[in-house]
Order: sequence, then structure tokens, then C-alpha cells
Amino acid sequence: MSDKLEAYLEEIGHYLVVREERAEILSEIRSHIFEKAEREYGETTPDALEKTIAGYGSARRVAERYLDGHDIIAPAYKRYLFRYTALLFAVHLVATAAAVVFKTSFHVFPLLFVPRMGVIEALMYLPTALLCDFGITALILFLITRSRKNARLPWPKFAVDIDEVRPPGRLLWNGLGFVAMLALTGAAFYLYVRHHTIFFANLNFKTARPLFTPQAGRWFSLTLIALWAVEALRLGVRMFTGSRWVDVAKNGISLVILGLLLGRPLDDLFAVSVPGRILPYIRLSITVTLLIIAVALAVDLIKSLVIVARRRLEK
Repeated sequence: MSDKLEAYLEEIGHYLVVREERAEILSEIRSHIFEKAEREYGETTPDALEKTIAGYGSARRVAERYLDGHDIIAPAYKRYLFRYTALLFAVHLVATAAAVVFKTSFHVFPLLFVPRMGVIEALMYLPTALLCDFGITALILFLITRSRKNARLPWPKFAVDIDEVRPPGRLLWNGLGFVAMLALTGAAFYLYVRHHTIFFANLNFKTARPLFTPQAGRWFSLTLIALWAVEALRLGVRMFTGSRWVDVAKNGISLVILGLLLGRPLDDLFAVSVPGRILPYIRLSITVTLLIIAVALAVDLIKSLVIVARRRLEK
């Protein structure tokens, strides 16, 4: 028996998810290879078998021919994979934001546990939570598929498939948005170069009074300018392509920028007189506002990734 043939059959076996029929399928493939070698080369020597295997196809392609009708997740449930993952992650997202803002942990045994964490830890935790939600959903759908029962999975009637919403006039609206964001970014950058901040306590730029201290003013100003610049770049690229990878890149970069800002302490913010009793509320408001923006960006990032994954799956 050829070692090459046994290694080839073993590799095919790795791709076969049908445990019950695996031995039968491999036996059938072995017989086909022997018959093909006998027919084409008149013998079944190791050299003849190796040549036959080379023309038989890759192990993955051969296995796929026998997997028709044996999906890991039934086609009818594949859309639910992304729907339910998005719903689970939305719960994780809200609980994580609450854990950061209220400095406490949330747990619903054995379904959910979100520990108390800071902003940077939360940004590192959320990708892991997304993978966990995806894995749980995939496992449940796999078990439903393996049961071979005709299960009707629930989905809210008010829900709309996110890839079915098509905004009209992509070129026109993206072009107008690009011009507006470019002008806004340019004006803000001009103010920053001239005054080292874009936040002022008065509207008279001749006697401009910065609202924040120099360090805080630089960080807030550069963050906002960077976010506007990234959005302008996204709109500019969107005029030439409808690829969702553009939105994925934009949201990913924006989340990194916000993460850097949220990781900085919010002490000694103001260069103007502010009553001490309301400073804690102002800091909390700034943190909550930044977290809301981060959550919105994360939701849009997940939406774009889901659309990309579904389109690749359909292909």
C-alpha cells in the first residue's frame, strides 16, 4: 500500500464532517483511485498511485464533493448566525459600557459576565466578547442542524436586514459629504495651527480664550480633527467604491483614536474658572459622550463586518 495514498486519504478525512459515513467515503475514494491508476497506467504501483493522486484533485476539493447536503450549519440558518451574533454582542456592548461608566461588574449566571474594567480594558475585551458570541451562536445552530429537525427560529418582526437598506445617490451624497467634511477638517486644522486648540471660551478669535488647558486642548483638538479627517477620507473613497471594507477601516481607526483619548485622565481640563462642585459631572458627561461615540462606531463596525461576511458566504 502506498504511503502517499494513505496520507492523502487521511488529509481528506480531516475535511469530512460526516462521522458516520467517513470510513465508507474513504473506502470509496481508495477504490476509485485504484481503478483510475489501473485504467490509465495499467498497474497500481506506488508511482502509478502517486501520479493518479496528483490528477485526482486537492484533498479539500475531493472532500467537498462528498459533503453536499451535509452542511455544518444548514443554509436556512446561516443568516441567523450573523443576526443572533449581532444581538448577543449588542447586549455585551451595553453591559461593557455600563461596567466602565458605573465602575461595577454585571453577571447573569451562566449567560453573561462582564467584569469591572477601565476604558482600555473594555476596548480589548469587546473583540473577545464578539468571538465568544459568534462561537455560541455557531454552536447552537450546529446542534440544531445536526438534530435534523425543522426548527423555526424567532426573529423580531420589526427587524430589517442591514444589507437591504440601500441609500440612494451614493456618488452625490458621498461627494457632498466629502466636501463638507474636508472643509470642516481644514478649518479646524487652521484654527489648531494658529491657536493650538479648536475649543474656545469666547467667539472672538482676535482675543481668543482657550476653553481647555494646553495639554487637554491639544488632545481633544487633535482627536476631533483626526476623526473628521478619517471620515472625510472614507467619504472620498466611497465615491469610487461601495466596498464595506472602507467602513471597517474607518471605524477601526476611529475606535483606536477614541481609545487613546479615553485612556488619558480628565484632570485639570479647563483653562477657565469652573465651579468645583460641577467638575465631576462634567468629567462624567465627557466620558459618557465619548463612550456613546465609541459604541456607535463599534456597532457600525460590527454591521460592516457582518455584511462583508455574509456577502463572502453567499459567493
